[in-house]
Amino acid sequence: MSDREPPRRRVPGPTRPASDARRRPAGPGARPARRPAPRPQAARPTGPRIIRLGSPRPRLRMVGLGLTLVLIAFSVRLLQVQAVEAGTYAAKAQQNRYVGYTLAAERGQITDRSGVALATSVDAYDITADPTLFSRKQLKIDDGPEQAAALLAPILGQDQAGLTEKLRTKGQYVKLAGRQTPQVWKQIKDLKSALAAKADDDHTTVNVLAGVFAVATSKRVYPNSDLAAGILGWVNADGKGGGGVEQKLNTLLSGKDGKIRYAQSGGRQVPTAGSTETPAVPGSDVELTIDRDIQWAAQDAITEQVTKSKADRGYVIVQDTQTGEILAMANSPGFDPGDLSQADPGTLHNWALEDAYEPGSTAKVMSMAAVLEENVATPQTHVVVPNRLHRGDRLFKDDIDHETWYLTLNGVLAKSSNIGTILATGQLGKTQAQANQVLYSYLRKFGLGSYSGLDFPGETKGILAAPQDWSTSQQYTIPFGQGVSLTAMQAASVYSTIANGGVRVEPTLVRGTQGPDGRFTPAAKPEKSRVISEKTAKTLARMLESVVDDREGTGSKARIPGYRVAGKTGTANRVDPATGKYHGYTSSFAGFAPADNPRVTVYCAIQNATKGSYFGGQICGPVYKQVMEFALKTLQVPPTGAKSASLPVTFKP
Repeated sequence: MSDREPPRRRVPGPTRPASDARRRPAGPGARPARRPAPRPQAARPTGPRIIRLGSPRPRLRMVGLGLTLVLIAFSVRLLQVQAVEAGTYAAKAQQNRYVGYTLAAERGQITDRSGVALATSVDAYDITADPTLFSRKQLKIDDGPEQAAALLAPILGQDQAGLTEKLRTKGQYVKLAGRQTPQVWKQIKDLKSALAAKADDDHTTVNVLAGVFAVATSKRVYPNSDLAAGILGWVNADGKGGGGVEQKLNTLLSGKDGKIRYAQSGGRQVPTAGSTETPAVPGSDVELTIDRDIQWAAQDAITEQVTKSKADRGYVIVQDTQTGEILAMANSPGFDPGDLSQADPGTLHNWALEDAYEPGSTAKVMSMAAVLEENVATPQTHVVVPNRLHRGDRLFKDDIDHETWYLTLNGVLAKSSNIGTILATGQLGKTQAQANQVLYSYLRKFGLGSYSGLDFPGETKGILAAPQDWSTSQQYTIPFGQGVSLTAMQAASVYSTIANGGVRVEPTLVRGTQGPDGRFTPAAKPEKSRVISEKTAKTLARMLESVVDDREGTGSKARIPGYRVAGKTGTANRVDPATGKYHGYTSSFAGFAPADNPRVTVYCAIQNATKGSYFGGQICGPVYKQVMEFALKTLQVPPTGAKSASLPVTFKP
């Protein structure tokens, strides 16, 4: 073996890249670095130059930040709406979504004593609209309200400009017309449907009535036209009583309105959204004491005579003498409460209760009652009546010139002597002042200077001054019915008091009411008071018969074959309301029948008759007879069959 080491075998290692070789540092004995051969220059591309985009990360960060800010804003607003102001927005949403209106209560009927309807209610509709459905945004036109108003005006009978203004108001509800008949609503509904159908076929057509609706209600009607209009009154456009019983008992008749509230969309109810409703409570029915047939007879008779006499007006009252119930109260001229557009404002009254006037000789019965009750004279007492009588500062006379009359006290009443009445009442006291005081006390007890007790709208209590305030002439004129004022109702009550044996019963117009539950509640019993004794009342009744039956009496035109009639005529100077001076006359007649067993009182008065006679016996006597005959037959009151015991009218000196 040789000492020399064997040659080492070269183990191939990993191939180094050329770059590493170039980076190897030069050392001793190292080969010089080989310069790389120059690369051939690459050919430039001939296509479009490629632009490399920058990193997308910054942009993504900006977008993320923006979305985060938006979400934060939405979250804050959502928190504000749902938590901080939740109640406010909920209330606004409810307000805009829900609508409500009043459910009108059905007004109670007014009937006569037999249940015949004098005033009742029928189905009607309030025509309403939602103004928001007439806007440009909704209809896509500028003149939607004008077009709708043009279509509705002739149907509703209203001014087109007024309807346009209503349709342009703010809010979701406006009433265009109240209490329209079903026929009116049908016209609108048909027109609305026709426009809707046309709009479906032709998209250029707009249904301008889409926002018009109807709310069911009722309308007041009066089946008998003007019958008893002065008693009934009327109902105004707001559904409230405007006069008469309609006004007096408005709360009872009108009942209590209800309410309904429901969700709506586009002017229509959303059935699934639910609703709240408070039902209306119907009004009570009112039964009057009036008898429709007697009322008709009274109204017919007074209307005929007022027309014939060309008078300003007239009235007739029929009263049950025993109960005080008013069977009829007629005024002429009258009015139709169902159509006030045609009524004269001067007729919208119950003049039988509102007109205060000087009664004239019909008031003499109260003077005679005082004389008899105070026992200062009897029906047979002699009274010498001159043609003129000087008292105070004037001369008094009767309605006709005459020679000296030799009359009994009964004759003074039968011939309606003013002078005889002054002489008789002068005996009521030792002095004229004392006589005045006594007479005044009886006038008050008969009801003068006080309300009748009917508590009727517009009623007057008349004028009766205290006796110490009577002027010199009033001391002598009041006994025969001048210088004192009363109403027709007060005058009728005076005669009913005498017919009822001297007991005054407050007049009544209402018999009772029937509530929604069907239960009938009678009216409170009227107050009663004794005015004169039964003996005096019977004596007066006999004296009043002489006025009608005796050939010397002034009331012969009031005779009724087969019946004994007690009555008194009246012709008084009339104060003209326009001037406050005497002008024209008040003509009247008052009485009751049968005279010996009274059942019915009738009083008639006519103001300022300008054609024919103006004497009460001549123009009111026939009205009294016509109405009394009808009332006695209607109530089936038979004649008593007893003959009248005539009292002397005159005496021989």
